[in-house]
Amino acid sequence: MFIVLIIVSIGVVFDMLGIASTAADEAPFHAMAAEKVNGAKEAVIIIRNADKFASFCNDVIGDISGIVSGTATGMVVVQIAALTGNGEGSSLQITLSVVLTSLVAALTVGGKALGKYFAINASTNIIFFAGKVISLIENKLKIRILPKGNNSR
Repeated sequence: MFIVLIIVSIGVVFDMLGIASTAADEAPFHAMAAEKVNGAKEAVIIIRNADKFASFCNDVIGDISGIVSGTATGMVVVQIAALTGNGEGSSLQITLSVVLTSLVAALTVGGKALGKYFAINASTNIIFFAGKVISLIENKLKIRILPKGNNSR
């Protein structure tokens, strides 16, 4: 179940990033980029490519994590039922399936709703943090994540 919670958390975080990219204002990052603040240039690129960034974060990562967390929950139910010695279709397995699936669904929906609230109200901080992380990955690990040029809106 711990792994399932990590998968749900990944979906919530990426959904929050996608929403924040569409809600953030570009202006504060221009001032930071002029002062050579780490991550500011990347934040501008994220905002200028908000449609692609949000599609990737929300639709690709968010949806995949939802599907994988549901499947992983099913595997947890099967393993718990096997450990307790109850066969397939037992009342314990059915009850566990309903309870755990409902719990994961509630955490996913509730987490994404709460994440959207934070994404809209703290979009600048969230995108700045994402810009710093991307800057670190691109500079230290030499892995290109964002497009090279500053695409204009």
